[in-house]
Amino acid sequence: MAAQHILQVSELTKKVRFILESELNTVWLTGEISNFVAASSGHWYLSLKDSKSQVRCAMFKGNNRRVRLKAGNGQQVLVRAKVSLYEPRGDFQLIIEQMEDAGEGLLRQQYEQLKNKLNALGIFSQNHKKPIPEHISTVGIVTSPTGAAVRDILTVLKRRNPNIKAIIYPALVQGEYASNDICHAIAQANTRKECDVLIVGRGGGSLEDLWSFNEERVVQAIYDSLIPIISAVGHEVDTTLSDYVADLRAATPSAAAEIVSSDTSELLEKVVTRQQRITHALAQKVSTDKQQLVHLQHRLKQVHPEQQLRVQQQKADELNLRLRQAIQRVMQQTAQRPMLLQQRLNHLSPAKQITEQQTQIKQQKQRLIYAMKNSLQHKGEVFVNTIEQLQLVSPLATIARGYSVTRNTKNKVISSVEQVAIGDEINVQVSDGKINAKVV
Repeated sequence: MAAQHILQVSELTKKVRFILESELNTVWLTGEISNFVAASSGHWYLSLKDSKSQVRCAMFKGNNRRVRLKAGNGQQVLVRAKVSLYEPRGDFQLIIEQMEDAGEGLLRQQYEQLKNKLNALGIFSQNHKKPIPEHISTVGIVTSPTGAAVRDILTVLKRRNPNIKAIIYPALVQGEYASNDICHAIAQANTRKECDVLIVGRGGGSLEDLWSFNEERVVQAIYDSLIPIISAVGHEVDTTLSDYVADLRAATPSAAAEIVSSDTSELLEKVVTRQQRITHALAQKVSTDKQQLVHLQHRLKQVHPEQQLRVQQQKADELNLRLRQAIQRVMQQTAQRPMLLQQRLNHLSPAKQITEQQTQIKQQKQRLIYAMKNSLQHKGEVFVNTIEQLQLVSPLATIARGYSVTRNTKNKVISSVEQVAIGDEINVQVSDGKINAKVV
């Protein structure tokens, strides 16, 4: 027990949640809704169950806003969810990201599988898409001749550009035989080669209603078409596999009609704009040509023989002036040269150097005499000062003031009575001589 780490409950739930979310990640499952609660926050809380088990689920408002069915208890649904754990209660739960009706959900799975398959084959690649012609005279329409889509397309074409011819290739757009009809109509349009572009589409509906445009044979027919195809299936929110493979996708059939038709007012505006651009370009060209003409005339004047002759004459005059100035400078330098040589000779003359040397010798002699006088005077002053200092400290001067110096027979100065005994001979030096004495 002491060697094992004891977990807190919160640590355990955190670890379990991490394992669930990292190992299982996202799953698809189907089940019946029960215990459904739509909270005031916008989140949904429910349980999904089958005959044997149930699991708690949560769907946050950011995801449930995209759900097209009305969720409620007892409804069979297909969901895509992340496996997780609600840590505060330790409850195993699913976080639902997508919810569909069970039947529609199966279709959605088939849709995703076929989409991934065709995408892997390169059917949706941009490299295979054909450009839509800029100028269109005939439009082919593959749709139901009695549906709202064909009426919308014809109305837009008539309003925007009545000169565009429309050819309807009738086809069923819903039901078991719709995919065969659509493929046949596309093939017929390619065989007849009478239109510049094809609009393939229908009005809006459920995923089941639009399923014929998700059929693989229809996608292949659009891919194989030599005529550029605009897909216009359903409303803007509806997306089919035909939209991915088509050369261009339109949000609605009306939008497809607007793409292929140019408004007459827009055409007139383009004509006026291009006329203005041509006029401006011509004016610009004339102005440029005039400037180039002036430039060429200026260059012609510059290279004209008369102009060249004037330039050469001016250069000759300048060279003549420079030659005269050069000759004058040489003559002046030649005339000044003897004077300069004489100055250099005078400067280098021995007489001048001897005079300068004599002057320097005189100056140095005077400086030497002055230095000797100053040195002798200084040394005399030092000597006198030294004599005076010696006299101040001399014993003779002290004796002259009445003092005497007593020495023994060994000529050592006696400074204490302990240095003599009775009968010793001593001599006393006074200012004018010595006195021999004997201690008694």
